[in-house]
Amino acid sequence: MVEEGKDHESSNREELAEEDEIGGPKRGILVGYHIRAPIDWFSMLSRETHWSFVIGVVVVYGINQGFGGSLGRVGTEYYMKDVQKVQPSEAQAYAGITNIPWIIKPIWGLLTDVVPILGYRRRPYFVLAGIIGILSMFFLSFHEKLHIMLALLALTAGSAGVAIADVTVDACVAQNSGIHPSLAPDMQSLCALSSSIGALIGFSLSGIFVHLIGPKGVYGLLSIPYVLVLLIGLVLKEPYSPSFAYRQISEKFVDAATAMWTTLKSEDVWRPCLYMYLSFALSLNIYDGFFYWETDSKAGPSFSQETIGFVLSIGSIGSLLGAILYQHNLKTYPFRALLFWTQLFFGLSGMLDLVFILRLNLQLGIPDYFFAVIDESVFQLVGRLKWMPLLVLSSQLCPPGIEGTFFALLMSIDNFGLMSSTWLGGLLLHVLNVTRTRFDNLWLAILIRNVLRVVPLCFLFLVPKGSSDSSGFSRLEVLSVVEDGVNHIEVLSVSEDSELSKHEELELTPLVSS
Repeated sequence: MVEEGKDHESSNREELAEEDEIGGPKRGILVGYHIRAPIDWFSMLSRETHWSFVIGVVVVYGINQGFGGSLGRVGTEYYMKDVQKVQPSEAQAYAGITNIPWIIKPIWGLLTDVVPILGYRRRPYFVLAGIIGILSMFFLSFHEKLHIMLALLALTAGSAGVAIADVTVDACVAQNSGIHPSLAPDMQSLCALSSSIGALIGFSLSGIFVHLIGPKGVYGLLSIPYVLVLLIGLVLKEPYSPSFAYRQISEKFVDAATAMWTTLKSEDVWRPCLYMYLSFALSLNIYDGFFYWETDSKAGPSFSQETIGFVLSIGSIGSLLGAILYQHNLKTYPFRALLFWTQLFFGLSGMLDLVFILRLNLQLGIPDYFFAVIDESVFQLVGRLKWMPLLVLSSQLCPPGIEGTFFALLMSIDNFGLMSSTWLGGLLLHVLNVTRTRFDNLWLAILIRNVLRVVPLCFLFLVPKGSSDSSGFSRLEVLSVVEDGVNHIEVLSVSEDSELSKHEELELTPLVSS
């Protein structure tokens, strides 16, 4: 079946090439700047994979994470500031706690890979994610004077719902990337575009909703994206396997864990993972201190809820442009070269925050609102360009059979880096005595953060030189995970003295034995 799939994919690529020669639709978002190009690109993905998969990506990434995540972010910021009345450093610590479900993503991925429910591997977990999210949002919305610990529990449960849906759709993306390796960048572009467009809409409405119905009302509204996630679990196309032997679950857990460990031990795998963690952990997150300053009536520009929402929404256009720029111009560039420039610009872009805090923009004649839009747009654009090649690299490292588990492991490494960044940022705010009303040392926190953002450049040697089409490794232990007739997972490896030429460039997509 794998060979048939590859033949089918090859014939499809030939058909696409023929269409390009006669002036037909090309693969890509803005190729030829044809007005129908995005529609043709979307239709091509639906045809090559399945419409339910594409809609699932749009719902999970676009509506649940993009729209819901942006709306929930602004709502939570005001919930912590105005309802719970906590300090910026405390808000940072609580944000790290609610991020814990993303750290344990391998557990969700392992469940989706080795524990089918009622004959399905993916669909029931979408349903579970939707139910958890709906209940947690209703609890936050309707409970009066909720204690901070109970609020954190509900927020963490909601985060778990998003994480379970995310790891399940990531498993679908990784699985389709293995079947159609040439479409891996396009699938990641679909994820990024859906997330960016959803965030754009969500941020545009977030300030209005927070102003009209308050933070708790926003939580009630966030139950709708979880309902859509639940519906995806009902319509997703997936093979039905009623004969699963549940008594073998423990054995499959051990086999999957062994496969993950064998894959992770490969030098060509753990080195990029280490870079990804350092890249995120060293980019300290001090957003809550910055947010409290932006909304302060004395020290800051005193932005309203609507202004905060509009600044973030216009800024999210930068994320959308970053996804389009990567898909259209940068997806074939070498990983190391692309990450060097994006990490460098990521550090330099932080200087805009310093200019804003010191109010130098007013001396230049630039109003606060306009400068905040520029600042957020640059941050989102560079951040998206920095993130995209890491996503492509991660999806191509996943062995077939445990796609969800291993991709979740890679993403949990990134999320652990983000949590480290959040907690270290909160510690920095606490040490510098940045509080709800004191911002004298906020400029110093921003300066320290900017310096640390460029430190990952010293670790770029950990990243492969190749692009998404060719990893550029001269030596690669190719790990393949296959399932035999009794659902037993076996790990195979190709030794260094195999018949593969040492100068041959290999794709990171694992070789699959049929």
